[in-house]
Amino acid sequence: MAQSAVRFDQVRKSYGQQAVLQGIDLEVATGAAFGLIGVNGAGKTTLIKCLLDFCHVDGGSIEIFGTRHTDSRARARLAFLPERFMPPYFLTGRDFLGYMLTLDERSADEDRVRAMFAALDLDAAALDKPVRSYSKGMTQKLGLAACLLAEPDLLILDEPMSGLDPLARARVKQLLRELRQQGRTLFFTSHALSDVEEICEYTVVLHQGRVCFSGSPRALMQDFAGDSMEDAFLKCIKSGAHD
Repeated sequence: MAQSAVRFDQVRKSYGQQAVLQGIDLEVATGAAFGLIGVNGAGKTTLIKCLLDFCHVDGGSIEIFGTRHTDSRARARLAFLPERFMPPYFLTGRDFLGYMLTLDERSADEDRVRAMFAALDLDAAALDKPVRSYSKGMTQKLGLAACLLAEPDLLILDEPMSGLDPLARARVKQLLRELRQQGRTLFFTSHALSDVEEICEYTVVLHQGRVCFSGSPRALMQDFAGDSMEDAFLKCIKSGAHD
């Protein structure tokens, strides 16, 4: 049996008296494209924070490629882009990429960096501009460039399309498809359900701290008789709210 890229086993997390994650069981196969969806406050960001050991888990266990998530070795094979990506404002784009790739023990090869900027529709001239001069979309592309240049086995993206224009969204989708073809694992959240339907082979609907659906986007629409992902999603969380 192939090793899972990510595995949650009865994971629980509360903030004070508020239960945010209530016994999450979840497994992401190596090489899969996985989409986590849910309304604001469903627990998506908390789940990612637990996965990355940014916060303590109250119960259960998490593994990344078979290694407990609290072990620093578990995070050596992944790259993460948060929803609110804020690189140091005083660095240039080139400095930021060089710093991140050095931490990952990789070189910031000029040709690779320029090719990545071109793939993301980001002007190479931005490399020598301070990050504080970047627009929201440019900043997001810089974060994506850093993650993709690291060539991780597992890419964790929290709302990766945030702030991107239609052309950039199309470019990012193409890059994510190429990563899938290379056998890398994608784990991302998105409020744009059409992106999940287009890219992911597996999705989980998280609602009120519980998994109320797991399966393919097509299965979600079939199980909840939805004419679209949005319609099926609404029916799913309505059903989950009454369980």
